[in-house]
Amino acid sequence: MNKCLGPLCILLLVLLVEAAPQGSLITHLPGFNGNFLSNHYSGYISIDGNGENGKNLFYYFVSSERNPSKDPVVLWLNGGPGCSSFDGFVYEHGPFNFEAAKSKGKLPTLHNNPYSWSKVSNIIYLDSPTGVGLSYSKNITNYLTGDLQTASDTHAFLLKWFEEFPEFQANPFYVSGESYAGIYVPTLVFEIAKGIRSLTKPVINLKGYLVGNGVTGSTFDNNAFIPFVHGMGLISDTMYEDVQANCKENYDYDSNTEDDTCSKSLEKVSRVVADLNVYNILEPCYHDPEVARNKSSNLPLSFQNLGKTERPLSVRKRMFGRAWPFRAPVRDGPVTLWPQLMAADLGHVPCVNDEVALAWLNNVEVRKAIHVNQASNTWELCTDRISYEHDAGSMIPYHKNLTRLGYRALIFSGDHDMCVPFTGSEAWTRSLGYKIVDEWRPWDSNEQVAGYLQAYENNLTFLTIKGAGHTVPEYKPREALDFYSRWLEGKPI
Repeated sequence: MNKCLGPLCILLLVLLVEAAPQGSLITHLPGFNGNFLSNHYSGYISIDGNGENGKNLFYYFVSSERNPSKDPVVLWLNGGPGCSSFDGFVYEHGPFNFEAAKSKGKLPTLHNNPYSWSKVSNIIYLDSPTGVGLSYSKNITNYLTGDLQTASDTHAFLLKWFEEFPEFQANPFYVSGESYAGIYVPTLVFEIAKGIRSLTKPVINLKGYLVGNGVTGSTFDNNAFIPFVHGMGLISDTMYEDVQANCKENYDYDSNTEDDTCSKSLEKVSRVVADLNVYNILEPCYHDPEVARNKSSNLPLSFQNLGKTERPLSVRKRMFGRAWPFRAPVRDGPVTLWPQLMAADLGHVPCVNDEVALAWLNNVEVRKAIHVNQASNTWELCTDRISYEHDAGSMIPYHKNLTRLGYRALIFSGDHDMCVPFTGSEAWTRSLGYKIVDEWRPWDSNEQVAGYLQAYENNLTFLTIKGAGHTVPEYKPREALDFYSRWLEGKPI
């Protein structure tokens, strides 16, 4: 890590602070007693209107711990749609590891994260679209949105953000995200590319994008599940052959409702895997305490150790239940939001535990420290405050267009995620028809095989992370930082 000492360093630090929006520098965080390893900033960028009637988008910006003036700037987007990017900040690759409080009502304790993505990049965590997380508007019509509007709004946010942080305009810029950000990322990158072609100022130094366990479109998303559960040994050959024969390789639950034989085969598969953790089939699962018993204590030690990695704190607990987009694939029209699935299921948001983030981000002193406007909403991991329309269609044309324009793309996938299985991502990257330039091979982390990759012409790489689930850096933080840093630097993974 580059260390800066003496009067010159102090002058540079002052200049960096002065270039940032007034009052955006974070000087302390409740729950954290150490020293920040880089500068942190947070606040609002207002677009599409004036003041609180506009769209007030909240960001938390962590400058690089290595070389902020040269390292890439990376935008991080969590999915949902309707889920806050503090999910990534708190549970995945943010600057801190959050240790849960030992008693109710207390704040979690924050520790420096040795595998934070800010080790090698400047990173913006953005709550998007308006109405999600800490982003808000007094005009509730601004909560009506969709893929194309969200991409346009986020592009407008970035243009204003770079105006307010001009010292980062020359840095390489990447867009990243996971899950429904499989839609957010390519649609946004396309908007940025259009802006660059039309010489929109400031010119963003766009280099590429990363998508983790991302949805792409109904064709590939729908058909990924059955091959995944069969390949993982979760259903028998006989069950797999029955589904193939009865559904004719169309595994879309909704489109097969009138085909009784296909529906019955698919429902049989659903029942068999119903008690698995859909986000990582290697990890234990917990029933909601109000619904059923806790099963975790009966797990053998050999199972508990499967997929182990170097991480200081355990992965948050996941509960049984249907998880979006499992059985709720992306298709044109209104998108079902998490809390709506909650109402349809067992009265709780399935497979999510957000108690640590909930306690921290709704604390009065924390909100004051990170400059949250009093008009902002109570923070929740995923909201139904917005109304969201999937109106961008399949992402395949976007990926073709962007990679042919020369933008680098890394499509990474935790290989034990049953929610958005790697089988779909592998299939669609292959479907582009690009020439293979680096044939399927293992990649290493800490002198161990960490997964597999296949690279194509036009700077497209598909990569798996062995033993990881839906939120890759949460399960495999060391391995995630390894592939992330190598890819950003243009080194072989």
